Amino acid sequence: MKTKLDTAVSKFRDGYNCAQSVLYAHCDELKLNKDTALRLACGFGAGMGRKEEVCGAVSGGILVLGLRHGRGEKDDEAAKETTYARTMELMDKFQRRHGSFICRQLLNGIDLTTDEGRKSLKEDDLLNRVCVPCVESVMTILEQMR
Repeated sequence: MKTKLDTAVSKFRDGYNCAQSVLYAHCDELKLNKDTALRLACGFGAGMGRKEEVCGAVSGGILVLGLRHGRGEKDDEAAKETTYARTMELMDKFQRRHGSFICRQLLNGIDLTTDEGRKSLKEDDLLNRVCVPCVESVMTILEQMR
């Protein structure tokens, strides 16, 4: 049986971005339509639309936390506070493992908004050397946070 971690890495290797891959792997647990999840997380990849801000895997993890614990229409303020605390925990643990949760820092400053930067990403195998471990870390952290 495929684990959530296996599903996330497989989805990433199939060409979906890091945020999509993390959220997609949790669809069954969250009772979330898979196509909706892929669309929802699409803009968060590569640090939000290639702006290389917060790592997309981390953003995908935050989406999972929001769906698990977030404040909906019938929830009180405590749900928001719980979600914020869990978001900080995820980000802190990720930063301890990788030194940063900022995509451009994780990718050593390459500029994904340029053709040259995207070429470097592929040529230097950063998707496998940096991004896959980031997806794996977020999946592991989320599992530990259950």
